Amino acid sequence: MAVSCLATSTLGQVDPELRELAQFGFTQPLLGASPVSAYGYYYLNEPNFYHTNVTLRLALAPVYMDSEVGFVGLLGPNTDLGLGLAGGGYADNYYEFQSGKYLPEQSFTGDSAEGSVSIYYLFDPGKRIPLYGVVRVKEHYSFYQGSDELEPGFVLPHDHSSFDWRVGLRFGGREPLLSPALAMELSAWYEGQFRSASGPYGLKGDRLLQPNSELFWMRGLLIYTMPDSKQSFDVNFVAGTTAHADRFSAYRLGGDLPLASEFPLSIPGYFYQELSARNFFCFNAQCSIPLNEDKTWSIIPMGALAMVDYLPGTGQSGAFNSGAGLGFGYRARSGSWQVMANYGYGFEAIRDNGRGGQSIGIFCEINFHATRPGGPTQLDRAIGFFPSHF
Repeated sequence: MAVSCLATSTLGQVDPELRELAQFGFTQPLLGASPVSAYGYYYLNEPNFYHTNVTLRLALAPVYMDSEVGFVGLLGPNTDLGLGLAGGGYADNYYEFQSGKYLPEQSFTGDSAEGSVSIYYLFDPGKRIPLYGVVRVKEHYSFYQGSDELEPGFVLPHDHSSFDWRVGLRFGGREPLLSPALAMELSAWYEGQFRSASGPYGLKGDRLLQPNSELFWMRGLLIYTMPDSKQSFDVNFVAGTTAHADRFSAYRLGGDLPLASEFPLSIPGYFYQELSARNFFCFNAQCSIPLNEDKTWSIIPMGALAMVDYLPGTGQSGAFNSGAGLGFGYRARSGSWQVMANYGYGFEAIRDNGRGGQSIGIFCEINFHATRPGGPTQLDRAIGFFPSHF
């Protein structure tokens, strides 16, 4: 059994809000075999942690921990510093997919440990929508293990460390909630990855771990909720390109796990991370329509489309991929918890019986400090800080 593991890292700013959440997500394909795709974690963000300018962010999963201590204004009135530690099991798992088929005999588990230093600079103090510059460096260690299913003769990649650095500009952002009431973001990013070990691996050296990879991407996002009707819409696009991409630095598209990564590249009905891309464009849209007077029950139609330039050795015929889905959600009137179940259909997903993949999912959030449905909704509190990898 393989589980998609949460691996968070602060990327937007030191969060000024007190947050205590429990998040759970699970998806299951109805056609074809795939790894189990799920996340579950406890999330705490505590400002004034032992000191007025210190913030603790902590995410705890069953076999993984991610933490950061943020020092507000340590490097100047508009410049914060973050020191992070993370590590645990299954965070660097790799699952091989080729033409819609999951290959457990070429997949393997990976554990990790990392330390990071982040600098967050606010360009527009006092403005309603924050513009942050981010510089982040980290040292990441990966340790790989095979399984009984691994094909004889398959050589694992070398255990290695990776020195990564990221720079970006983020205007606005998104709170770490399953369905925030309001958010907007425009952001652009660069990341360089430099590995201590490289070279061929796999079956007779048929794949390569690159010594360095470079990623460039951008995102636009808008979430808005009507004040009276509580109808909401959510549109999001992400586009990216790479230089010297390999299986560990390629963008992974597919599935629907909204809080499993900072930039979720979701396509309903596909396996989670089914598609590996050197270059891509992905657009998602959904709306939430209340079904009762209390606005507690809702129906949620959704859709996605993507253009994909596949990583060599992992592709399929046709660059265009699309999916649609329908969800049903319930949110407590207090806003303290919510649950959503959905069904997705991937139109171009390749399966044994032709094109068309299907999946179901369930997602739950408990907000221990909710003050009203949807939590804080000010744009100047819509901050983005989620997992650092795709």
